[in-house]
Amino acid sequence: MEQGQKKPLIIIAGPTAVGKTSLSVKLAEKINGAVISADSMQVYKGMDIGSAKITKEEMNGIPHYLIDVLNPDEDFHVVRFQEMAKAAMEEIYRKHKIPILVGGTGFYIQAVLYDIDFTSEQEDSLYRKKLEQLAVEKGNQALHAMLEKADPVSAEKIHCNNVKRMIRALEFYEKTGTRISDHNEQEASRPSPYDFCYFVLNDLREHIYEKIEKRVDLMLKQGLIEEVKGLKNKGYQKEMVSMQGLGYKEILSFLDGEISLEEAVYILKRDTRHFAKRQLTWFRRERNVIWVNKNEFQYDDDKILTFMIQSADKIIRRHSDE
Repeated sequence: MEQGQKKPLIIIAGPTAVGKTSLSVKLAEKINGAVISADSMQVYKGMDIGSAKITKEEMNGIPHYLIDVLNPDEDFHVVRFQEMAKAAMEEIYRKHKIPILVGGTGFYIQAVLYDIDFTSEQEDSLYRKKLEQLAVEKGNQALHAMLEKADPVSAEKIHCNNVKRMIRALEFYEKTGTRISDHNEQEASRPSPYDFCYFVLNDLREHIYEKIEKRVDLMLKQGLIEEVKGLKNKGYQKEMVSMQGLGYKEILSFLDGEISLEEAVYILKRDTRHFAKRQLTWFRRERNVIWVNKNEFQYDDDKILTFMIQSADKIIRRHSDE
């Protein structure tokens, strides 16, 4: 397929708290776009404050997809995200708009951008049950230690609390003798089926960390504790994928009497800083990205938008001519 025949796709990625949400809305207004959230938490209903979910007012009439579509007891993983994002993109194309994929979950973005094939990950129920039992008996760290031996790259990327992803990686290695990280890298090295522009919004590290501190403080003022308490009262447990999200597992530990509120807030701020650092590490490994350092634009959104529109000009014009 020739480049001109490929469908358009704009991506705005970057670390948490860098300002992706407001910029994506402004860009969508300028280029007749619609936003698809590439966020593993904003997909859940009732998880608004802790995920810093965009409000209806902030959307400013721009269509948004993959926000508030699942209940917190439903699993959300990369394969499901890929399916839902592609369906959303087809709807956006039918409306003659340009999809703007926005978020900080780099693996999700990569899965869509390069249409990574996950079909070879067939489930081996016996081996899976064995690993699940191991996690129960010896803890998540035992699984993580196994993964470090089998696939160090995956072990670096997958948190030890993410039991399902660790099991998937170990299962893949057991069945194929190939590391899932190598498989995914090979898949991601293929040319993209899209005519894309991939922006990574960034800022000085001290500014990002300062924004994280302020964001956590604001979440607490907005009622994060009450939000988590309400979810807990509905029966949503810490073991669920949704409740493993930053802001939820820490407050749950506080509500369960395991740690003080002061400790919970400290851990949340610290782990969010670490998360932002890991996000930037991921994006630095990606190819064909355009870094947008906010300080180089004097923190002027209009200047940033002008740069983005100029960078994506050929894609936008090709689409508008269709």
